[in-house]
Amino acid sequence: MPFAIALLVVGIELSPMHFIYTGPLLTATPALAAVTMGPTGTLAAAAFALAISVTTATYNQAWGTQQVYTNFLAVLVVSVASFTLSRAVQTRRQSELDQIRRIAMAAQDVLLRPVPARLGPVRTASMYLAAEAGAQIGGDLYEAVQTRYGVRMIVGDVRGKGLPAVRSAAAVLGAFREAAHYEDDLAEVMNHCTAALRRESAVVEGVDQAEEGDQVEDFVTALVAQVPDRHVVQVVNRGHPPPLVLRHGEVQELLPASPLPPLGLEGLSSGVLPKTESYPFAPGDRLLLHTDGVIEARNPDHEFFALPEAMKALHTFSPPKFLEQLHQGLVRHTQGRLADDAAMILVERLGEEANETRRRS
Repeated sequence: MPFAIALLVVGIELSPMHFIYTGPLLTATPALAAVTMGPTGTLAAAAFALAISVTTATYNQAWGTQQVYTNFLAVLVVSVASFTLSRAVQTRRQSELDQIRRIAMAAQDVLLRPVPARLGPVRTASMYLAAEAGAQIGGDLYEAVQTRYGVRMIVGDVRGKGLPAVRSAAAVLGAFREAAHYEDDLAEVMNHCTAALRRESAVVEGVDQAEEGDQVEDFVTALVAQVPDRHVVQVVNRGHPPPLVLRHGEVQELLPASPLPPLGLEGLSSGVLPKTESYPFAPGDRLLLHTDGVIEARNPDHEFFALPEAMKALHTFSPPKFLEQLHQGLVRHTQGRLADDAAMILVERLGEEANETRRRS
């Protein structure tokens, strides 16, 4: 708009209609730019307006008249004021953005804290990739804790994005962190997560119904896993992508025997209760828990990311380097444009020698 007005002034001043007084229009150009275009745009619009003022005065041979100097001075004063105001607004907005980012980082440290490098009989690593530019947290969740029952982990994906997804993720994670330490049955840990999501959804539904009259239906795909002292991994899967085990350079999916719906969609389960399933997990094996943002990442040709093949190529790397290489592979595959958040936890089962050393220390 500012440049369109400036061009309109040029058209009038270089035409037989140049007797029309265009000073107010030209003066408004930097002021409008300050509202919509920031300091750089304001500076460009001001320079353009001043150049037009000089050009039209020269073309119309109007130098020496009071009107020309008045217009030129008005444009100059408004330009300086507009640029100063635009810089002040930009500085304030940047300060507010920095504060929001600091709050987001603090929230991430509480909600999605990195897992320790060593938990009991396993080495671990975690990674969270937000699809939204500038985002720190989203609808994916993960956690790993050491308990008297073994190392327990959760990974999940909340339907939707934004603050409602973050609230649901926080509810599920809070329930897991509490129940993981006192429920001996892994399925009961999952049931606590289900109850927490139901309570959170009831609160959100009540607020939304009061405001809009609509019903809210949230659900979370979730998977909890446990690595006890014996050489197995126990899993309860509620509609989540199955974890992958990397063993001797080969990858195996841990598919559930009885698939169950996600948390929040218990009405689709036909009365089937969650149960814990066990799979071999020997020293040297690696377990990857992940969200669908990893396996559903597509390249420009709409081809999915080949996660098993990528894992096979990285079997010699340490857990943190393993996930970092997976991250780089995802970035290359999608050309830096993730369509969904992605969370990963990698767990490596240690041998008895390493466990014995840990117990002695």
